[in-house]
Amino acid sequence: MLQKLRSEITHFNQQPLNFRVLVLTNLIYAFVLPVIDIFVAAYVMRSSNDPVKVVVYQLTIYTGIPLTFLLNGYLLNRINIKTLYAIGMMLSAVSMMIMMSLKTLDIVGLAIAGLTMGMSFGFYWANRDYLALAITNNGNRNYYYGLETFFYTIIAVVVPVFIGWFIVFGGQGTGDVNTAYRIVTAMVFIITILASIMCFRGTFTNPTPGRFVYFKFHRLWKNMLVLAALKGLAQGFLVTAPAMLIMRLVGNEGALGTVQSIGAIVAAVIMYAVGRLTKPSHRLLIFSMGLICFTVAAVINGALYNATGVLLFMLFLLIAKPLLDLAYFPIQFSVIDFLSKKEKRNEFAYILNHELGLYAGRFIGAMTFIGLAWYYSEEIALRYAIIIIAVLQLCSIFVAKRLINTTEKLNQDFELDPQCSEEDRKLGNLKA
Repeated sequence: MLQKLRSEITHFNQQPLNFRVLVLTNLIYAFVLPVIDIFVAAYVMRSSNDPVKVVVYQLTIYTGIPLTFLLNGYLLNRINIKTLYAIGMMLSAVSMMIMMSLKTLDIVGLAIAGLTMGMSFGFYWANRDYLALAITNNGNRNYYYGLETFFYTIIAVVVPVFIGWFIVFGGQGTGDVNTAYRIVTAMVFIITILASIMCFRGTFTNPTPGRFVYFKFHRLWKNMLVLAALKGLAQGFLVTAPAMLIMRLVGNEGALGTVQSIGAIVAAVIMYAVGRLTKPSHRLLIFSMGLICFTVAAVINGALYNATGVLLFMLFLLIAKPLLDLAYFPIQFSVIDFLSKKEKRNEFAYILNHELGLYAGRFIGAMTFIGLAWYYSEEIALRYAIIIIAVLQLCSIFVAKRLINTTEKLNQDFELDPQCSEEDRKLGNLKA
């Protein structure tokens, strides 16, 4: 076992400097992500006892993300990418500070905190996605995302249970749960500073300056946007759904953290093995398994809708999410690799446009929940919105299969004829 560990460390150290720095930066910031994803939603749920407000908060976050992606594109022509990346990480702590300063969680206050968090995610993911695209290739992307996901899930074993019970017992000790949340916010701020320092150790370079807003794309990219919208459906409220279900059916942040940690132990082992051992040809299988796990999670939650159902829902979900990401991002980047060469465009143009596809799906997903809660009940929304979205997401398997096969075929044709192949013409290549 020790020899195997040394072998894996040696393999990591053989990767380029920027590869290692990006992984370590995201490793440090990963200590913040469970707090943002789980406990901020739990704070809103605790303070308002209104699932609709939680989803509205999430929707304002997702509204801020594409707007910040667009702003980030302009700023990349003037500001170093490392600075923008660091700003994105630190804004997450700023958003939490705004949230904790609100005396009452009204819609305006939630919108301000949500948009600030959306700006944080926008700067973070826009630059993280570009850097991941720039420092990896089709051969090592499974390893990169498998390694990142392994670290994320290991951290997700420790952080949720620690933070959850800290909030419970800290609140009992001070007589004020909000004080415990404020201490957690201060910890988040310190961690974002450390992650920013690590980021500046890399030699990352900005994208080549140039146009990055386009309205006409190759038909292959339109298929990619369909896949993005389907992915966004679940993100519309699924980030906050676990917190809402546990706070409603189980009871407190301690239970929320414990459930997260149990599921993360299983997911960590699976994800590292999948990332380390699989090849690009396995991505469709990985993607399909993730969608199946997600559907099983949704059906169990809808059928049981009790504490046991929430536990099983979380276990399957914690396996499904990293499987989907591990396959999805390499598929997306393979498409961008090809089209950026074919259409001679800045890679960031595709990253920006991709975010619009995600936002469309997120908006539809969030409005599905809000609509069911408004016209029927919150219980109906929590039980059945996830099932509806999970079934729709199964269509992603066919879209992903077409994307993978078409990208491989066009890549081969492009290498033979960089101008335009017959197959390319059939797909409707559109000039900018």
